[in-house]
Amino acid sequence: MGQVDFTYGEAGNSASLPIAVSIFADCDRVRAELEDDVDAAGLEVRECGDLDQLFAGDVRALGEVVLVDCPRPDVAAMATLARLDSRAEHSGARLIVSTSLDSLDAVFGCCSQSNPQILIDPRRAERVIALGRVLGDVPNLRLRELSDDDRLALLRLTEQVGHIAERLEKLDSGGGGWGQKAGGGAFRFESPSDGYRAETALVRKPRPPLPDARLVRQIIHQRKARAKFLDAELFADPAWDMLLDLTAARVEHQRVSVTSLCIASGVPPTTALRWIGQMVDGGLFDRVEDDADRRRAFIELSDKGADAMARFFAEIGQDAMALA
Repeated sequence: MGQVDFTYGEAGNSASLPIAVSIFADCDRVRAELEDDVDAAGLEVRECGDLDQLFAGDVRALGEVVLVDCPRPDVAAMATLARLDSRAEHSGARLIVSTSLDSLDAVFGCCSQSNPQILIDPRRAERVIALGRVLGDVPNLRLRELSDDDRLALLRLTEQVGHIAERLEKLDSGGGGWGQKAGGGAFRFESPSDGYRAETALVRKPRPPLPDARLVRQIIHQRKARAKFLDAELFADPAWDMLLDLTAARVEHQRVSVTSLCIASGVPPTTALRWIGQMVDGGLFDRVEDDADRRRAFIELSDKGADAMARFFAEIGQDAMALA
């Protein structure tokens, strides 16, 4: 496979210049839909071709936004995606990659630098939403009038992102998050002020141990049991479900793949990936590369997250099963 020259053209010299988008997909229908959606947003399609064009190095310049549909990448494709991810990180380009659930771990492992959006078997509406998320981050961008459906989709997306941000803010600030105490929360431990007196400062108690993994697994099992009788979407709480899963895994000294964590979240994989990204950004999850295979990565509970979960379970004690 030839070397790909990921050189980006000059953009942003004027607010009136369109944002250039490159599209690569083997499926003719997907490629045509992406091209139509990019055009409807008033953007310039710089490149539109199949994956062979991208992987063989025929592309001389890529756009500021790169859309790649790669449902079942082989080893050569993964190497090219890794180079694309690296170049996007250095150039500031926005990368959106759609793939299949079976290939999620591989794609997640090689796209570790540019913080791309990864979509799992997305519908067209999900692709439009992903494009809208990217465009919302680009300053001085003037879009054409969107259809009512597209506008509604983007509004719903904005609301969802706002809810995620609010919940993570509560986790970090103690503003109503899990395990909150009066005057502070289990997810926030600030350093003393500059003028404190060391001899009178309160000594923080050592962190209690994490709960028994069997207890956590029982809570997870009981939470899932509700889906047998009621619509699972009524109780969707992906952040909490993933925290529970990673807590049990940490106690068991088990590694958790991104695919496994997406399944544990109880929400669609694309939604779960957005939550994982938010939890990593919030310092509750850590992304850990596989030393034996650099193309793989795992998600684990961070020390901050473990501290919060340990103190939470220590506080609720015998009431833990009420969480189910």
